Amino acid sequence: QVQLVESGGGLVQAGGSLRLSCAASGGTFSRYGMGWFRQAPGKEREFVAAIIWSSGNTYYSDSVKGRFTISRDNAKITAYLQMNSLKPEDTAVYYCAASTSYSHTVSSELRYAYWGQGTQVTVSS
Repeated sequence: QVQLVESGGGLVQAGGSLRLSCAASGGTFSRYGMGWFRQAPGKEREFVAAIIWSSGNTYYSDSVKGRFTISRDNAKITAYLQMNSLKPEDTAVYYCAASTSYSHTVSSELRYAYWGQGTQVTVSS
């Protein structure tokens, strides 16, 4: 089975930085892209960032643009999310996801076939 495992979450003070990793393992799948989503308690899950695997093209939500950077390592089959200038509003469970086609836009959950279990990010004031 294809599995995605997030890591790197934790507690950080406002203004600090954190780097999340999403490692893929098991099975075989066509890699078109990976994305990051987040969900705070009582809130809807929202798109954060995405990357097209082959080209490296990146996309961001307006709320994180300029602060977060998504990247990938082909050899490790891993995607990263570098988060800088963190705010308390960034507190959420962060999920990585992998797409197997170009169906739907990068910000649509329908694009992604595989999902990780999530990693908690808490930003204190």
